[in-house]
Amino acid sequence: MILGVELNERLTTLGIAVNLVTYLTATMHLGNAASANAVTNFLGTSFMLCLLGGFVADTYLGRYLTIAISTAVQAAGMAVLTVSTAAPGLRPPRCADPTGASGACVEPSSTQLGVLYLGLYLTALGTGGLKSSVSGFGSDQFDESHGGERRRMARFFSWFFFFISLGSLLAVTVLVYVQDNLGRRWGYGVCVVAILAGLGVFLAGTPRYRFKKLAGSPLTQIAAVTAAAWRKRALPLPADPSMLYDVDDAAAAGEDVEGKTKLPHSKQCRFLDQAAIVEEEMESSSPSPSSGKKRKKKRWAVCTVTEVEEVKQVVRMLPTWATTILFWTVYAQMTTFSVSQAQAMDRRIGSFLVPAGSLTVFFVGSILLTVPLYDRFIVPFARRFTGNPHGLSALQRIFVGLLLSILAMIVAALTERRRITAAHAGVQLSVFVIVPQFLLVGAGEAFTYIGQLDFFLRECPRDMKTMSTGLFLSTLSLGFFLSSGLVSVVHAATGSGGRRPWLADDINWGRLDYFYWLLAVISTVNLGAFVAAARGYEYKEKRLADAGIKIDDDEVTVHV
Repeated sequence: MILGVELNERLTTLGIAVNLVTYLTATMHLGNAASANAVTNFLGTSFMLCLLGGFVADTYLGRYLTIAISTAVQAAGMAVLTVSTAAPGLRPPRCADPTGASGACVEPSSTQLGVLYLGLYLTALGTGGLKSSVSGFGSDQFDESHGGERRRMARFFSWFFFFISLGSLLAVTVLVYVQDNLGRRWGYGVCVVAILAGLGVFLAGTPRYRFKKLAGSPLTQIAAVTAAAWRKRALPLPADPSMLYDVDDAAAAGEDVEGKTKLPHSKQCRFLDQAAIVEEEMESSSPSPSSGKKRKKKRWAVCTVTEVEEVKQVVRMLPTWATTILFWTVYAQMTTFSVSQAQAMDRRIGSFLVPAGSLTVFFVGSILLTVPLYDRFIVPFARRFTGNPHGLSALQRIFVGLLLSILAMIVAALTERRRITAAHAGVQLSVFVIVPQFLLVGAGEAFTYIGQLDFFLRECPRDMKTMSTGLFLSTLSLGFFLSSGLVSVVHAATGSGGRRPWLADDINWGRLDYFYWLLAVISTVNLGAFVAAARGYEYKEKRLADAGIKIDDDEVTVHV
């Protein structure tokens, strides 16, 4: 019942993303650069709203209500999109010249674009709330302290990955085919029916679900530590860290610290330690130096050392977080300019015309193929050299993914150069010559996605597990937004002074290969920054082991 909702989310989001650029250029008469940015902004907003969805679920509504409401919002967004593509008055008239070369295409009105974007961003809002909660609500149905249920939860996550993959395959094959051959209104209409059916099934399971008490958002803790540290920035830090407020003091003051693991004080990010200073007005009249700490504290006035250390751990993860963003900028090209390439190539297989958006089936297939190949062949081989039972560590997996993204952009640039040369000679190359770039980025996603998931789940503090998903998904969001910004800058810079821009509306007269080379160079610099950050990073397990604290082996389990 829960997995069905996730399948429809993946079907809808990817079904829009992989084929939207063709609708915006051919029907809405937007340029290639503007269309690419519309796609990446939609995807970026969807993932960024996961942070908002997670905050609302953790603090106010709970995961169940967040899923139900978000699914309804997503259905409303798809309904608006269906109307936008079905109503003739919400689309500009067809071009007098189908090639658009004479400039006879009428631009869409603000109303037409407004309705289209309303549908897109309502869908993004629903997707953000749904994606932030559905995996967590699924895991809530199992008791991790019970061995049998913990094993069943592992099977749940295996099925979760299967349903995501199934939704992706349906989106890039069946749904894209329906959109291109029967019409967008039918493709989007099918999504509305599927979402509503999934919502009905999800609600039908209400009596059988397990519900967990709201724990509050980790974002509140980060904000409280930051605010308290800033407010008390002028106060001197005590020479002895034991004088700082900690879990033992909070328990003595009557606060609920059940299940809170006391973390050792570290010397990094010392400015955050200010948050744990007990101010004079909190001290009691007792001469004991710790007696003031036994008074019940205000959350935003003083934080425990453990809370400060949890925030410090998030800060330590930020360099890795920042250097993984660019992978998703490369990924974004597979749903934008690579689809534009496919549209300008020979897509015939006999009498069948392959939809341009369906080329992403090779991308999805590469992901599904890479995962078992890694488990069966790479892990046993890598164990001999790394000593890691998982073959490669989380950061090593991310490194491989970033390296594959660079190779993908090099291959894409060389292939695009070959395609442009052939197009100028009046020859259409087969669309299958661009398959290697889809395969490389797909394999790169398998390494990067799994590596990021492993890194953020394992390294995030135990009480911030809900935020780990938000941190991970924010890299996708920022990667898509970075793609939009980069496209805008490159389009404006290369098209100034009357020159033909690299990202021209007619892809045959642009220089998309230069743009791919630019991404390859930037990605190479980013890979160097990632390696520098990774070499200086110390895993949480080792740091706590050095302090004499052992992590429970069952605390974190990453399922793919």
